[in-house]
Amino acid sequence: MPRALPYLLLLPASLFLLVFFFYPFGLVVVESLTRGGEWTTDNFTRMTGHWKFAPAFWNTIWLTAIVVPVQLIMALTMASVVQKLKTGRSGLLYIFAIPLGISDLAAGLIWLAIFEQSGFLNSILHSFGVIDRPTLYLGYQNMWVIFLAVCLAEIWRATAIMMVIIVAGMGLIPKEYSEAAEVFGASRWQRFTRVTLPLLRPSLQTALILRILMAFEVFAVVMALGGTSLPVLMGETFQWQFQLQDRGVAAAYAMVILGLSVAFSLVVLRLLHVPKGARI
Repeated sequence: MPRALPYLLLLPASLFLLVFFFYPFGLVVVESLTRGGEWTTDNFTRMTGHWKFAPAFWNTIWLTAIVVPVQLIMALTMASVVQKLKTGRSGLLYIFAIPLGISDLAAGLIWLAIFEQSGFLNSILHSFGVIDRPTLYLGYQNMWVIFLAVCLAEIWRATAIMMVIIVAGMGLIPKEYSEAAEVFGASRWQRFTRVTLPLLRPSLQTALILRILMAFEVFAVVMALGGTSLPVLMGETFQWQFQLQDRGVAAAYAMVILGLSVAFSLVVLRLLHVPKGARI
């Protein structure tokens, strides 16, 4: 019985993964590679041949490439500020973490209230005499404004996730390392780049992988601010599944998102690889 105990403890989690992850994943793989009951790559051909695939792909890539680095810099800055405080640290951490309690759709609607024609931005600009009448910022004629609004909403909404992970990682770093570097004449910037950042690699791995996965799955914020005017991969998956009623192409989109997620995760793991003997 003692030998079987670890396996019995792992059984519920294993069953959960089998029923709610591996089984649905297998169905998606089969759905993406079959059409009319036959094994084929027609779903991928239809997906790549559709005029929205390329814009959706590159919009998702650019959104990830812009949002994630900005969020990483902001999260590191916020975490450093929180870590340095001696009083009021918990209060500031709670303030920074407020967006964590807001859903994707709610965040999109908040920023919609800012950018829409009768929103806060137009009201402020009009009150200062900058504009004579409200401007339509989120129209299809201003795609770059929609993209900018989505980036801002995503940065505001999800930076706190990375910050919380980094704050936890900073709390695990012994203060003696930084104090020793200070004794040897290292500046604050040198202590941060030569001591703190290398020891934060495990936390940075987790934060970046989690955020990249979320960036590839962005949907609700885009729908709230741009609708179908700004195609992204997850939005096209929804359109093919529920609007066009083509489960095969929707499954092909899902496989593309999965492939990108795995590829970028492997890149992050490679770039931030931590040798076993170098862990804290």
